[in-house]
Amino acid sequence: MDKGVYCLVLANESCRIPVGALGTIGFSRGWHVYTGSALGPGGLLRVSRHFRLSSTWIGKKRWHIDYLLTDPGFSLRYAVCARTTGPLECVLAEAVGGKPVPHFGCSDCHCRSHLFYFDTDPLERVIDCFDSVGLAPGIATINTVER
Repeated sequence: MDKGVYCLVLANESCRIPVGALGTIGFSRGWHVYTGSALGPGGLLRVSRHFRLSSTWIGKKRWHIDYLLTDPGFSLRYAVCARTTGPLECVLAEAVGGKPVPHFGCSDCHCRSHLFYFDTDPLERVIDCFDSVGLAPGIATINTVER
């Protein structure tokens, strides 16, 4: 299985969600981008798991992002993925920028966050960030993979 890095692009309503040990977090209406690593077992199949969670909740919540994917206030719109064998998750998270949700998705690194808020659809910005760090992005939606 291919290994890599990905960004999930989510649209959301204004809401408050309990997120494990982070506690309850308030989210403004808009868009959020989550940057994740798929270097472990299963590789980029992890992205398929995220799409499954966003449509039907099954199993245990393992990561911070699971709390958003299973909340009705959030909608997973796109996943932008790239193959890589190097640990580029943090580099990509920094490049994506936006307003950080403190400590979200980064309990195993020193980043300020791996989840960022935007008031408009950030898909083109995310694609540009992949390009800027030398990655060839593919875009997945619920039923398609593009580019």
